[in-house]
Amino acid sequence: MSAFRSALIRPLVAVSLLIAVLLAPDALVAQSTARLPRVGVLVISNAAPNDTATAGLSQGLRELGYVDGRNVAFEWRDAGGRPERLAPLAVELSQAKVDVIVAGGPGPLAAVRAATSTIPIVAIASSDPVGGGWARSLARPGGNVTGFTVTFPELGSKRLELLKQALPGVVRVGIVLAPGELPGGESAQVARRLTADARSLGLQTQVFEVRAAADFERAVRDARDARVQALFTVETTFVVVNRDRLAALAAQHGLPVIGEFTAFGVEGVLVAYGANLNELWRRSATTVDRILKGTPVGDVPIEQPTKLELTVNLKAARALGIAIPQSLLLRADRVVE
Repeated sequence: MSAFRSALIRPLVAVSLLIAVLLAPDALVAQSTARLPRVGVLVISNAAPNDTATAGLSQGLRELGYVDGRNVAFEWRDAGGRPERLAPLAVELSQAKVDVIVAGGPGPLAAVRAATSTIPIVAIASSDPVGGGWARSLARPGGNVTGFTVTFPELGSKRLELLKQALPGVVRVGIVLAPGELPGGESAQVARRLTADARSLGLQTQVFEVRAAADFERAVRDARDARVQALFTVETTFVVVNRDRLAALAAQHGLPVIGEFTAFGVEGVLVAYGANLNELWRRSATTVDRILKGTPVGDVPIEQPTKLELTVNLKAARALGIAIPQSLLLRADRVVE
């Protein structure tokens, strides 16, 4: 009887094992997919040249062992250069069950902060975290936002000094500013601080606001009519993704442009001094990794760039008939020929 029972059970066990083997891959895939951490990303535009910067996040995560579709999943949202689309896209991300959201710049950050107070946020190139009210301190932000700030009180003054050194005959400077990307009254504070810094250097300033892509042409035209001699950009993401347009329009009217993010110096801008935006995106991967591994976002320090870079664009200088002083060229980290 025992032998008969064994003979009967043995085929049933074999069939059960075969079914388990056949079903196992699907079950494992479903289980694996369910466990994938999800990283949301919100940018005002992923068009060139910003696409090379945002690619740094994927590169940085790959260096840490993350492979899209295998052990991490991305939810990208691109506002297509239209600031008014940021808010609904931020809501989409907050409802997409992402584990962390990377916000590319002040505009995306403001939109994501309005959409969620619980999902961890990593801000790239944010404005003043403490002054903006979303962090208790850089060392211990305490809320649901951390990341990288590029706000230094002395940075605007330093860029104005470089403008003065590159263009010693310039007196009237136009400040190109996108107020829609800066929270609250911060745009007015930035303009006041730059105006005061410029005055101490013997420079006069006038602010030209841009809220849509078409505004850049009007801003440059108004600057020319106001006898402005150079343009100085406050580089929120909206300004960065429109830098080709701004540089081309300014060149048509013989206006040199002083930029911030060093990648800007390649795009027709005369001088750029500030953080390397590509590097900030790449470094953000480490912050995302810490959050995905369980570190509370409020305990992750807000970082600043480890180095500010100076780029001088001799190609743009020649096109404008400007002779860059040798003293400035010797200080440059990069010279574009």
